[in-house]
Amino acid sequence: MFEWLGLLGNAVILVAALIALDRASGLTISNSVNLAGVTGFGKTTMGFILVAFSTSLPELFVAVFAVIQPDNVGVSIGNVLGSNIVNICLILGVCFVLMALKCPDRICFLPTMAKEEVGSLYFGLLVASIVPLTLLYVGYASQFMGAVLLAVFIFYLYQLSRIRNVKEEGTLGAEKGKTRRYTLLAILGAVGVVVCAFFIVESASFIATSVGVPKVIIGATIVAFGTSVPELATSVEAVRKRHLDLALGNIIGSCFINITCILGVTLLASPLRINMSAFSDVAMFSLVTNVLLWYFLSSEKIGWREGAVLLFIYSVFLAISFSGYKF
Repeated sequence: MFEWLGLLGNAVILVAALIALDRASGLTISNSVNLAGVTGFGKTTMGFILVAFSTSLPELFVAVFAVIQPDNVGVSIGNVLGSNIVNICLILGVCFVLMALKCPDRICFLPTMAKEEVGSLYFGLLVASIVPLTLLYVGYASQFMGAVLLAVFIFYLYQLSRIRNVKEEGTLGAEKGKTRRYTLLAILGAVGVVVCAFFIVESASFIATSVGVPKVIIGATIVAFGTSVPELATSVEAVRKRHLDLALGNIIGSCFINITCILGVTLLASPLRINMSAFSDVAMFSLVTNVLLWYFLSSEKIGWREGAVLLFIYSVFLAISFSGYKF
């Protein structure tokens, strides 16, 4: 897209986009934390709904473009399942390691989270695990299944909105009047993250091509990773500010939104019945990572070792994915 700017121009765009990405993610996290305090929603819930949905926009765009060209629907399904593995293994792995470096002692964050918020994390992991396995068992995906997934998404958003009713009211006084401002700034920051991710992918792809990197490698690395940059940026920023609960809500919420809303839109709008056997390896890896994360959360074992395990699983996933491929 930016070929006319040349190698130097794209390098400038890449650096500028990375700087803007840091600012935009900071804007999103700061205002999400403020919004959680003002409204009475927990930071985990705020990450699960507001931040996760905003950072899932790239996956949604991939789904929309796939629907426009039905032959590419498989790309969207693969992107949804693959993004969930990236979110948990790579992004949470990095977040756990960073948090362990900032807090050398064993991290104990779950007691600060409301019981309902912990339940939302478990439910998100449950749905992200069961849906791919169900589709594999049935053997195909159809419009009816897309409608069911969207119904689950809408119903659970309604359930999450009721968490506030059983918690204390948010901060009163002058801060109460800033709810709309905090919401707008958080959404603008998240949209800015998505836009920055687009510029990073485009400029990095051109630079890689210019120095002789094959397009197939670019597609399997830079472009595939690009749709998860928003989740990575916002989650790392949350960890930097010691809001690991917000990062968890963001990542698990993104997985839930991917597997219900985005996959539901893809299937509902597609006239084709999708053969799911091609996605068996990705679905099984998704199950393993979800179960492992559930174990870490339930046992409150979050530290550099757990982060290293997740990163190792991601490296194994990449190795298996490309083991039979010759560049």
